[in-house]
Amino acid sequence: MKRFTLAVITGALALNAAFAAQADDLKPVIKAGKEISKLAVSSQQKINGIAEQTQTKFQQYQMVNKEIEGLNIYNAQLQKQLQSQYDEMKSLNVDIDRVSVIERQITPLMIRMIDGLQQFVELDVPFLPTERAERVANLKNMMDRADVAVSEKFRRVLEAYQVEMGYGRSIEAYSGLINVEGQERDVDFLRIGRVALMYITRDGSVAGVWDNEAKNWQPAEDEFRMHITKGLRMAKKQLAPDLLVMPIKAAP
Repeated sequence: MKRFTLAVITGALALNAAFAAQADDLKPVIKAGKEISKLAVSSQQKINGIAEQTQTKFQQYQMVNKEIEGLNIYNAQLQKQLQSQYDEMKSLNVDIDRVSVIERQITPLMIRMIDGLQQFVELDVPFLPTERAERVANLKNMMDRADVAVSEKFRRVLEAYQVEMGYGRSIEAYSGLINVEGQERDVDFLRIGRVALMYITRDGSVAGVWDNEAKNWQPAEDEFRMHITKGLRMAKKQLAPDLLVMPIKAAP
């Protein structure tokens, strides 16, 4: 029995010695395994970092592609705008050439218009003679000025025509001097369009009406003085519009 126990102990010791020997032999393997694990972890970290960098670069690439796409669209739009501006420049150059031709033609036209206006004023009923004559004279002086653009000259000529047209659609009262029976008198004039031009003295004692055929003043009958005074008040906005009986010569 003692021998068996001793044999078992001896076997156990031998086995422990064998395991110890094997353990010593496995240490390099275990150490190598740990190193491999460390390397694997390090490699995985590097792979993860590379993957993140790749993802970041890919996102940047996509953003750059979108920017390039947007820039291409923007450049295409700019190209259309540039072409439109170029076409407009060509059109403006053509218009400029035409303006030069029109400017050479419109100046003689304006001169004829001013001469026609002067003749019209001279033949018309003689209301506001000084004001209307000065307007024509100012137009003639303006045509000789180099500091006034052709467009402004044409505008003023048209404006003068519009003023003359307005006289035919309005009623007006104004004061002035007139020779009455060899004596200069201060009177009130009443103009009704271009149909009638009358006057009455301030004291109401004398009234007259212009005869455009005879080109002189004719005395107005006493019955019309009240209507002339009434018309003056209407023209001055002192009386509401009403029917007037005036000494108007019938057309032939």
